[in-house]
Amino acid sequence: MKTVDLIQGSPEWHAHRRAHWNASDAPAMMGASPYKTRAQLLRELATGIVPEVDAVTQARFDAGHRFEALARPLAEKIVGEDLYPCVGTYGKWSASFDGLTLTGEVAWEHKSVNAELRELIRRAEEGEPIHADHLPEHYQIQMDHQALVSGARSVLFMATRWEGDELAEQFWCWYSPNAERQMRIAAGWEQFERDLAAYVPEQTEAKLIAAPVEGFGVLALRVEGRVLASNLDAFRAGADAFLARLPKPAELQTDQDFADADAAVKACAEAEDRIKAAKALALAQMADVDAVLRTADSIAETIRAARLALDRAVFTEKDRRKSALVSAGVDAVRAHYAEINATLGEHAIAPPATLASEIGSAIKGLKTLASMRDKIDAAVAAAKIDASQRTERVRQCVAVMAGHAEYSHLFVGDRVMLCRDKSPEDLRNMVTARIADHQRREEQRIREAEERVRQQVEAAAKREQEAREIGNALKIDAAFSASAAARGVEFRQEPLPHRRIKLGDINAAIAPLSITADGLAQLGFTHVATDKAAKLYDEANFKPILSALAKVIARADLRREAA
Repeated sequence: MKTVDLIQGSPEWHAHRRAHWNASDAPAMMGASPYKTRAQLLRELATGIVPEVDAVTQARFDAGHRFEALARPLAEKIVGEDLYPCVGTYGKWSASFDGLTLTGEVAWEHKSVNAELRELIRRAEEGEPIHADHLPEHYQIQMDHQALVSGARSVLFMATRWEGDELAEQFWCWYSPNAERQMRIAAGWEQFERDLAAYVPEQTEAKLIAAPVEGFGVLALRVEGRVLASNLDAFRAGADAFLARLPKPAELQTDQDFADADAAVKACAEAEDRIKAAKALALAQMADVDAVLRTADSIAETIRAARLALDRAVFTEKDRRKSALVSAGVDAVRAHYAEINATLGEHAIAPPATLASEIGSAIKGLKTLASMRDKIDAAVAAAKIDASQRTERVRQCVAVMAGHAEYSHLFVGDRVMLCRDKSPEDLRNMVTARIADHQRREEQRIREAEERVRQQVEAAAKREQEAREIGNALKIDAAFSASAAARGVEFRQEPLPHRRIKLGDINAAIAPLSITADGLAQLGFTHVATDKAAKLYDEANFKPILSALAKVIARADLRREAA
């Protein structure tokens, strides 16, 4: 925060306020001020025209300043530090502090006791626990804005009323800044700045006073057994002329038009009542006034029909205007969403389904078009602020995802939904957890793959060793045979004709391997006899059979390695 050397209420102070977004204006900007509408604040800042302070208002301001000065020692006692009034800025935001500690960690906001605060005092005196959340919203918005400017961690809210120098009423509580509301305030000022740049001054409508209603004279009927006097013809002519001047529904444009129409409806109703009264008087005189009464009835019915038609037209047209204002507000918000979505691509956000009802509820109970426009403008601004906040949240979520682009494959199915529905913090935690789970599974997969490779290497090494052993044995056998042949020694293993082995015995010995008679024949070993279905082999060939099988296995392994 930057401190500005200004005296509150001075011309320099007012000039400073016109160039900044001020804490005291924040409630009106958010559409929560009981003293000024958002539309009025827009108009004031756009035109520079502010209402003049009358004597009564100035006296109230002066009393507030005096109460503040008297209450300061009480506040300093509660805080435990000196409190300094000052004006501070943070960028374009500004706040005039009733009091701020030297470190800026504690702020003090003082108000004069009013009806709202007096009710809190009463509830507190009755034993009800009262805390900062019970404060009116516009006070909370102002203090949240102050905390945005100063960085204060807490605000002492105090309200007092003094009789002379004696404390008559007092209320105080500690307020902790609301981060969510502060975000809405920041977004609200951004939207307000856009609305201010696009502001088009509207013609200020004067206070509505219905135009004088002319056309119905006083109906006079005097009878005495017969009609002694009657101005029905003149009354009819006046009524017809008046009815001819009644506005058509299409002519109802402004609040003044509607006020005039309402007055005309009331005049018609009064004319009907006067006719009924005149009839009653005539009947009371017990005269033969049948023709007069029929004429009076006809006039009354004509007036009644015109009154009802105009009344219905006024109601219908007002309802149409209300609908048009609400529809225009909804369209403005939808246009804002469309503008935002043009920058979001696949992350586009949709307006809430309750948008029309929310804007429509803002004008509930209002009578004039001007007040309806003010409330709808505030509701539209609030909806735009909400859209901007949602957009910022989505963009932050997209940035979270972009920070983990190497793991984008983990979020193919739900990335857009997560960016739309999650807060940045929640998304960050979820992304971290999902990546951690993926890393654990990946590490397990790598460990299992490494174990498979290790086992394959061990198996290959074992096969290689066995092949070398078989090769060495074959080399030794070949060398021995060659040496023996060189010496003229012939080695011949005579079969033992009485020793036979079955094919099943061979397979049992080489299990889990097995070989058929055809396979043995391919190796050069044929059966020498049969025993029923069993083929019999010389037992002396058993070792040569094993040697032949080993060679086949070794060649297979060498061929695979070569491939």
